[in-house]
Amino acid sequence: MKKIVLAYSGGLDTSVILTWLKEEYQCPVVAYAADVGQTEDWDAVREKGMTTGADKVVISDLREEFVRDYVFPAFRANAIYESSYLLGTSLARPIIAKEQVRVAAAEGADAVSHGATGKGNDQVRFELGYLGLDPKLQIIAPWRIWDLNSRTKLVEYAKKHNIPVPTTKKNPYSSDENLLHISFEGGLLEDPWNEPEESMFKLSVSPENAPDQPTYIEIGFKGGSPVAIDGETLSPANLLAKLNKLGGANGIGRLDMVENRFVGMKSRGVYETPGGTILYAAHRDLETITLDREVMKIRDSLIARYSELIYNGFWFSPEMKLMQGTMDASQATVNGVVRLKLYKGNCIPVGRKSDNSLYHESFATFEEDEVYTQADAGGFIRLNALRLKIQAMTKNS
Repeated sequence: MKKIVLAYSGGLDTSVILTWLKEEYQCPVVAYAADVGQTEDWDAVREKGMTTGADKVVISDLREEFVRDYVFPAFRANAIYESSYLLGTSLARPIIAKEQVRVAAAEGADAVSHGATGKGNDQVRFELGYLGLDPKLQIIAPWRIWDLNSRTKLVEYAKKHNIPVPTTKKNPYSSDENLLHISFEGGLLEDPWNEPEESMFKLSVSPENAPDQPTYIEIGFKGGSPVAIDGETLSPANLLAKLNKLGGANGIGRLDMVENRFVGMKSRGVYETPGGTILYAAHRDLETITLDREVMKIRDSLIARYSELIYNGFWFSPEMKLMQGTMDASQATVNGVVRLKLYKGNCIPVGRKSDNSLYHESFATFEEDEVYTQADAGGFIRLNALRLKIQAMTKNS
């Protein structure tokens, strides 16, 4: 191999991997870090990468692209995995892989590497991305081939090679953070009976400690994507960041679930997705007045499959391109404003308006009207009941 680009975070695992790659393959290694909105000291990451042996450190700011080209398309489709999970980690993996492939091309590298374990979904997501974008690249997955299969062995290796090991008490959870969410796995969460510790949460207050007065906000949409909060136009990343603060302050967006991993096992994860939870509720509500009933039925019938494609790592597949086009075609009329009440963990739509609204008060009113002949409903009911009537007659004959 001429050169390897490693997806690098600066943590213990990827720091060990960086040194191991240099030792094992005897070639230059570029440490590549993706900024998708996680809380991080990027100067420290760069410095640690160089002192740990990287020949170069590349840090890519992907925040706007991540929200614009990955988060918002998924929310236009109301993507949700197993009726609960808003796909925060799943949506970040394809853009990280795409940028890693770009960096590899720019640096003249012929191999890429990642720190995902052989038990999780991320190995699949990263590698499907690599293979779907540049199948000529060689892929190195250390966790599947080395013998450093425990934290004790990692720490011993790190000390042997003078890799800094955190001296503070280790966070017992495995977590992943980006602009859409933060996830927690492992530790006491491995027993699905255990309630998460309140001290674990980072993005939200508990609903019990949220303000006693509700917060009202208005979100403006164009073509199914959010563009403004309370009349202020914001970039995708800034809009989502603002919603995260508003949602977190009101205890919105916590999720505790046991999910089915693509590799075949069940795993328990706890998530905080404050801004995404607000966006999901607002978008679905705006669709109630802007989407045709039959279009909505067809689109909704595709959501589970579309969400599985994201969760399983098939973002760059032809079927994903087809489904995204279908989802986006349904969104041409999803324009308008939704007013929401945020209160103690709840996100409640309380008003919606749109120039494309299909709701007409003159048809829906309970008062006297001149546009709907109520007597017509009798024939409508009799025609729809015809097969039921025949079935009943057959049973009773």
